[in-house]
Amino acid sequence: MNIDITKIANVIVLMIDKKVKNLDDRKLSIMLFLMDYNHKKTVGELIFTDDYIKNKKLPSSVILSELFDIIASQEELSEDDDRLYLIEELIEYIDIDITPKEKFTELKFSKNEEFDDEIFSKEELKTINKIITNFKDTSFRNIANEPFSLDLFRDKKDGEMIF
Repeated sequence: MNIDITKIANVIVLMIDKKVKNLDDRKLSIMLFLMDYNHKKTVGELIFTDDYIKNKKLPSSVILSELFDIIASQEELSEDDDRLYLIEELIEYIDIDITPKEKFTELKFSKNEEFDDEIFSKEELKTINKIITNFKDTSFRNIANEPFSLDLFRDKKDGEMIF
């Protein structure tokens, strides 16, 4: 599995510390995509090393979305399932509250650990802080429109790999 769950967990902690409004799994997914997109554009690398697809007109982190679906459905995983390790690593840093809504299940976060900036490069922190600053007060509805300003995203069909 090609994902750095420790970096993702730490970014969630940082978002909580910086009081990102209405932070849930959907807003987080878009913000992670924007961080990776901006970092790839400026530095040539992804921060979180996950693949993104266009899913229901939104960017979706392939592995993280699967993990969030497992958490939301409270699916039991076998001990030898790699996804169990990733979920355990994630919940070491954050608590995840599951709230069923009319059309989806919302995942909200609270922190268990302090933010560790040492796992990020200076360039990664610059990108992460830029996206948090730009979108911390943005509603989900408004941030959901942001990927459509990018040709790379707009030109993809649902289900297609973005990067």
